[in-house]
Amino acid sequence: MTLPLLPLSRREFLRTSGLGCGSLALAHLLSRDSQLGAAEKKPHFEPKAKSIIWLFMTGGPSHVDTFDYKPELQKRDGQKLEGADPKTGFFTTSGKCLASPFKWSQHGQSGSWVSDVFPRAAKHVDDMAFVHSCYSIANNHAPASMELAAGMSRPGYPTLGAWLSYGLGSTNDNLPAFVVLHDNKPRGDDGIWSPGFLPKTHQPLLLDARQKEAIRDVSPLAGMTDDRQRAQLELLREANLAHQKARGELPDLTARIRSFELAYRMQSAAPEALDLSRETEKTKNLYGMDNKDCASFGRQCLMARRLVERGVRFVQVFCPTNRISGGAVADVPWDGHSDILTNHRDCGMMTDTPFAGLLADLKQRDMLKDTLVIWGGEFGRTSDAQDSKGRDHNPHAYTTIFCGGGAKGGVHYGKTDEFGYKAVEDRVCVHDLQATILNMMGLDHTKLTYRHNGRDFRLTDVAGRVIKEVIS
Repeated sequence: MTLPLLPLSRREFLRTSGLGCGSLALAHLLSRDSQLGAAEKKPHFEPKAKSIIWLFMTGGPSHVDTFDYKPELQKRDGQKLEGADPKTGFFTTSGKCLASPFKWSQHGQSGSWVSDVFPRAAKHVDDMAFVHSCYSIANNHAPASMELAAGMSRPGYPTLGAWLSYGLGSTNDNLPAFVVLHDNKPRGDDGIWSPGFLPKTHQPLLLDARQKEAIRDVSPLAGMTDDRQRAQLELLREANLAHQKARGELPDLTARIRSFELAYRMQSAAPEALDLSRETEKTKNLYGMDNKDCASFGRQCLMARRLVERGVRFVQVFCPTNRISGGAVADVPWDGHSDILTNHRDCGMMTDTPFAGLLADLKQRDMLKDTLVIWGGEFGRTSDAQDSKGRDHNPHAYTTIFCGGGAKGGVHYGKTDEFGYKAVEDRVCVHDLQATILNMMGLDHTKLTYRHNGRDFRLTDVAGRVIKEVIS
C-alpha cells in the first residue's frame, strides 16, 4: 500500500495512523495536568500488593456448590426452605431446598471446605482468604456486574481498574495500567470496565481471546518506516495542538494524544509481553493449555501473569463463555438456572486448572506475595431449586476469594445462614470489597476522589469499610 503524500486532512491522518501510532514531542502538553497522566504515582501508604489479577466468574457461581459448605442444606434436600422468597432471583424458585450435587472435602492446614468443582484450586486454600458474607443490591447480571466493578448498578461510572490507573498510574511506560481479557463480551459490556467520567487515559486495553493477533493493528502498516511514522505523528501533534489552542483545554483530546503515544511505544513492548512462545511447555501445561477444556482460560491467565510481571497494575480476566458438554455458547457461563450439576461441572473444568496454575506459578516466581488474585462473580445462587435441578440468582449471599497480595491465607470471614441463603454475620457490601482492594494497593478509598459536575466522586461513594480481618 502506498500512503498518500502531504498535505493530509486531520481525519486522513487518524485513518492511516491506526492504533500503531503515537505522538513523540508531547512532554509539555502531557505534564500540564497530572490527573491525565499514566505515569507512576505514589500510593497513600505502603501497599501490600503491587498489582491485581481479577478472575471474574461471570454468571454468578453458586457459593453453596463451590466454597461455602452447608451440611444442613444437604440434609434437607427437597424440604421447604423457611423464609424463601420465590422472587429473590430473576425468575421463580420452588421454595424447596436443593442439596449440592457435588462431593465436599476439607483441604490444607486451614481445613477449608471445597467441593470437587475445584479439585486443583483446593490445594491452595492456605493461600486464600474467603469472604463468605458478600451481598449486592442488583439481582441481574449486567447491573450486578457494574455494581461490583464500579459501585453503581448503572453505566457511566468509573470502574476499579480505571480508578487504580488514575490513582497509581503505570509502572511501565510502554504498557497500559489496565488490561481486560475476554472472549464474548459479558453482560454489562463496557460498563464493567469503563473509565466513566475519568479521563479516557484510564480506559483499559481490551484483548479478545478469539483474535489470532493478541492486539489488533498494533503493528505498523506495510511499508511504513519509523522515520515516516514519526513525521506523520509530529504533524498530527501540531494539528491537534492547534485545534486545542483555538478551543481551550480539551481532556478528551489530550487523552487521545496520549493514546497515540502509548500505542506507538506498545508496538514492541506489547507483542513481547503477550508472546506465549517464550514460555516453556511445562509452564503452559501448568495453566492447562494442553487441555482443550481449559486452554482458553489458561492462555488468558498466563497472559495476565506476564502482564503484571511487566508492571501492569490491574488485569481483569473474564471466564470463557464456551460450553464443554452442552455445546451452546452463553455470555453468562456460571448461570446454572436449569442444571447446576452440568453447568458448574463444565465451568469448573474450564477454570480450575488455570486458577490453580496461576497461583502456583506466581508463588514459584515469588510474585504471589505482592500480586493480589481475586476470584468471584457478581452474586451467588439460591439455596432452593429452580426447575428442580437449577438455582436462580441470589444477591443476598456469595463468596469472594482473595489470594496473595497481603491477604491472610486460610482465613474465613463472615457467614451465611445454615442453608447459605443469606449473609447473616459480618455482612460485606460491594463498597467494602472495593475499599479493601484499594487498601491492599496502598490507597485510602475516602481520599481517592475525582471532581465531576461540581462534586467529588469516589469508587465507594459514601460507604465502604476495609475488611482488616483478611489483610495480613
